[in-house]
Amino acid sequence: MQAVPIHSLAVFCGSKYGATPLFTEHAIELGKIMVTHNVTLVYGGGNVGIMGTIADTVMNLGGKAIGVIPQVLVEWERQHNSLSELFIADDMHSRKKKMYELCDAAIILPGGFGTLDEMFEMITWNQLSIHDKQIFVLNSKGFYDHLIAHIQQMEKEKFLYEAAQKRLTFINEPSLMINYF
Repeated sequence: MQAVPIHSLAVFCGSKYGATPLFTEHAIELGKIMVTHNVTLVYGGGNVGIMGTIADTVMNLGGKAIGVIPQVLVEWERQHNSLSELFIADDMHSRKKKMYELCDAAIILPGGFGTLDEMFEMITWNQLSIHDKQIFVLNSKGFYDHLIAHIQQMEKEKFLYEAAQKRLTFINEPSLMINYF
């Protein structure tokens, strides 16, 4: 996969903060880096958890943040009302599709089932050539170590069509994204 300039980055992450403060710190750091490099944030549209933190960071620093939230989650994730732009999607599938359309690449930060769903759908669509966007995983404090091991197991057991690193780039620090902006 050929690297293309990243002007808009979809960030998939938790609508909760998690137990480790570094997850929030990394979201703030990534937001700062994005604004510094004039990269637009595309994210889930909520104002809570890590998701709200990165949006607040980008907006407070004068960057551009585009949210995409499904109607069903407007109350639950509490839509962010201070964004550059907010789309309300009919459902989760429409949300993800819109986010993929709006971004040049995606990064996955720590999160729960929804974050994993978004990550795996993005990887699958990439593998099926529905899109060719770069996908990064921010492995803050080893959060995704077990997932990395499982992906290696899928490769070892010949369930993948190609090496995972053709579709995924794992990084441990937000500052490493500078190399791609």
